[in-house]
This record gives sequence, structure tokens and C-alpha cells, in this order.
Amino acid sequence: MKILIVEDEPKTGDYLCQGLGEAGFVTDLARDGLDGMHLALTADYDLLVLDVMLPGVDGWTILQAVCRAGIEVPVLFLTARDTVEDRVRGL
Repeated sequence: MKILIVEDEPKTGDYLCQGLGEAGFVTDLARDGLDGMHLALTADYDLLVLDVMLPGVDGWTILQAVCRAGIEVPVLFLTARDTVEDRVRGL
């Protein structure tokens, strides 16, 4: 299984890559939204793990671009935001 992680916090991104790699997953890590969107639109992934607040392009915008491109892939959001509006938007 190939997973794209888009996370700008270095420790969090490295931790996710290490843990998922040790569990047998192949991971790519993008540290900003522009790189993440490029990878999400040009490579095949089985899962996207998106931070919501990213430099360049946020996680919501990456998901919109992926949907507009007709790419069907499960997405997990990483965020410290916890309002009902944010949760509903993520759904």
C-alpha cells in the first residue's frame, strides 16, 4: 500500500513515515501543500494523509483538486482544529 503524507511539521511527518514504513507501507512525504498537491495529482496512492493547515495550499484545497481530477482515494485529515464546522467540512 502506497501512502502520501502531506505534513509541514517535520517531527510529525518523519514519525508518520517511520511508523508506517516499519508497518510495511510505502510512504511519500510532502512538506508543503504545493508539493503535496502535485504528488496527489500525478502519482497513484492508496491513501492520502493530509494536514489541514499547510504552507502554500491547504489540505482542503488539495482534496478539492483530487476530487475535481476524478481521483478516488481515501483521505485522512490531520488537524488540531476541532469545531463542528471543520468536522462537517471534512466529511
